[in-house]
Amino acid sequence: QVQLVESGGGLVQSGGSLRLSCAASGRTFTSYAMGWFRQAPGKEREIVSAISRRGVGRYYTDSVKGRFTISRDNAQNTVYLRMNSLKPEDTAVYYCAASSNYDDYLTGYDYWGQGTQVTVSS
Repeated sequence: QVQLVESGGGLVQSGGSLRLSCAASGRTFTSYAMGWFRQAPGKEREIVSAISRRGVGRYYTDSVKGRFTISRDNAQNTVYLRMNSLKPEDTAVYYCAASSNYDDYLTGYDYWGQGTQVTVSS
């Protein structure tokens, strides 16, 4: 079991930037692929980005490609999501999650943080 705590959300104007951080507990951080998900009011949860255990494999949903960057620092047990050129449609609660699936870092997300609110004003 791993515990995840997100931070870095807030209110930003359209075109602005934020960096989300997710701190994981324990010393088994490298056992997990990590992902960022978001859920906007009235919409289903969607995957935003994911990164493999060693940080080599990276995924971005089409709507954020070229704007968001995922990274991880295994020495600090932390995963980041840098969000640039934010749009009002990016407004959502953003969740950090950990996957125990060693073969596919897009599935198996069993552990979740509490979420952090990102609000983008026009």
